Amino acid sequence: MDKRILVVGATGMLGEPVARHLKGDGFQVRILARDRNKASKVFDESYEIVDGDVMDEGSLEKSLDGCFGVHINLSGEIEQVGVETVVSVAPRKGVERITYISGTSVFEENTWFPQTKRKFLAEKTIRESGIPYSIFCPTWFMESLPKYVREGRAFVFGKQPNLYHFVAADDYARMVSTSYRLDNAVNKRFFIHGPEGMLFHDALRQYCKEFHPEIKKISTMPYWVANIIARIKGSKEMKFASEFMAFFEKVGEGGDPAEANRILGAPEITLDMWIKQRRDRM
Repeated sequence: MDKRILVVGATGMLGEPVARHLKGDGFQVRILARDRNKASKVFDESYEIVDGDVMDEGSLEKSLDGCFGVHINLSGEIEQVGVETVVSVAPRKGVERITYISGTSVFEENTWFPQTKRKFLAEKTIRESGIPYSIFCPTWFMESLPKYVREGRAFVFGKQPNLYHFVAADDYARMVSTSYRLDNAVNKRFFIHGPEGMLFHDALRQYCKEFHPEIKKISTMPYWVANIIARIKGSKEMKFASEFMAFFEKVGEGGDPAEANRILGAPEITLDMWIKQRRDRM
């Protein structure tokens, strides 16, 4: 049997493909699940599902038994504390490798943005743990595009003049899995950029052409309008999305993907390819 990897956040949009690539590459994959029923609907019996909570050291103790590595896929306000909890338990369980998803814009000068600050501090905790690590800093995911289509409209917050190298979750997941087999992937911070740079409006237009042909125009919503609508509707999701895009419009896409491409193999899935794959799965 090959080495066992615990995946934290495996039922999420970006955690699930990592778990599947690890399994496909011959690793034993253990899923940490707060909701076993939900996890069982996503993963079959070839995956080991364990009950637990990333915020609970006791359940992490049991979940990390016999694990070579742990992949951390968290977001939101629990992210930093969740990483700190995993890192506090991992050394005494003999964990030999940590992988973690951060972001392309995570630099100290950008920590004025709360999500970036959480990721920056989470990275610091991992680096100081003494456990060999690979930290992944991807740009925008193609899988995020459907979130910007609502109620028959496609919209982008702000002008978004920057080019983004959208990456497919499948390419990112392959790179994470590959890192567990390479000694030269240890103690690295990998920037993950897709194969082509695009404006957000153009990427969303390309997505809508295939999946929402009735939408002929991509709307540009000013941030102040988005904030008013979010406040009226009580939509935390819209408020965060608006703030997140405002942040990216200001700081752009950071990092150099050359080292990640050389060591792990460059992402190959273009937006056209991703759209076709998504259509074929429907």
